[in-house]
Amino acid sequence: MERAIETFLFWSRWLLVPLYVGLTLVLLFFAFKFFQELIHLVPLLPQMAEADLILTALGLIDLALVGNLLIMVILSGYENFVSRIEVAEGSDKLSWLGKLDAGTLKIKVAASIVAISSIHLLKAFVNALSIPNDKLMWLVIIHMTFVVSALLLAYVDKLAFASHREH
Repeated sequence: MERAIETFLFWSRWLLVPLYVGLTLVLLFFAFKFFQELIHLVPLLPQMAEADLILTALGLIDLALVGNLLIMVILSGYENFVSRIEVAEGSDKLSWLGKLDAGTLKIKVAASIVAISSIHLLKAFVNALSIPNDKLMWLVIIHMTFVVSALLLAYVDKLAFASHREH
């Protein structure tokens, strides 16, 4: 009975695959939105103000950062929790694939969230004259919450790594 339960529990990791496939579809949507924004930008470029171009570029960077975050979660999550990803020798194997454990992935996700939050905060500061001060204050507070959370995650992971090395 115990063996059957353990086999079933071990098999259950495959239930994550539809989630990773769904995240891959979301990545496709982000790529579509990126190119939609880029195509929309071209005819407006001649009369566009520099601040508007900066805001558009920041929006595109934001989409790219979220895409990077999705790839990191999809590939390393699959590799860590479902099955090893086998790629042929000489192909485009990513240098970090297979090297991100769950703790490192959490830190990288937190760092990505800080970077995305930074982009949103920068966009707000470019538009600072049209945004109420209290909203800017809350954006900074939320951003600093992400920064402190990421630092605490990294510190706790470092403590866990040091404790694990001692044993």
